[in-house]
Amino acid sequence: MNDADSMLAFARQFIAAIEAKDIDAVRQSYRPDALVWHNTDGKFQSVEQSIRGVYWIHKVLAGVHYEIKRLQPFPGGYLQEHVLRGTLPSGESFAMPACVICKVEEGRIVSLDEYLDSVHALPLLSQGKTAG
Repeated sequence: MNDADSMLAFARQFIAAIEAKDIDAVRQSYRPDALVWHNTDGKFQSVEQSIRGVYWIHKVLAGVHYEIKRLQPFPGGYLQEHVLRGTLPSGESFAMPACVICKVEEGRIVSLDEYLDSVHALPLLSQGKTAG
């Protein structure tokens, strides 16, 4: 397996852990001092704040699933375009396109930058206060 294949496998395992709400695997995917940034507020989150976000997503969405549109490795990380899908408490389908850029060192995420259009997040955010 080459470096690109390893990076793609890592990215798929990370998303599978989020979908499964496997918090231990999500936490292990990050270096403890990793930072998560979102374009919607320009703020950085710690790993633990990001993990609270995983709990929150699973609380307000049933059937959390990431439809991967593009997964592109690059030296030291990967870019992922996806659509976060699930079902809101009202029964309405939810879909939010996003893009993340992950930098990975020694098999762990050191930074994750997430880009999304906040208009798509409104149905999700109307379900209550977000984590973080």
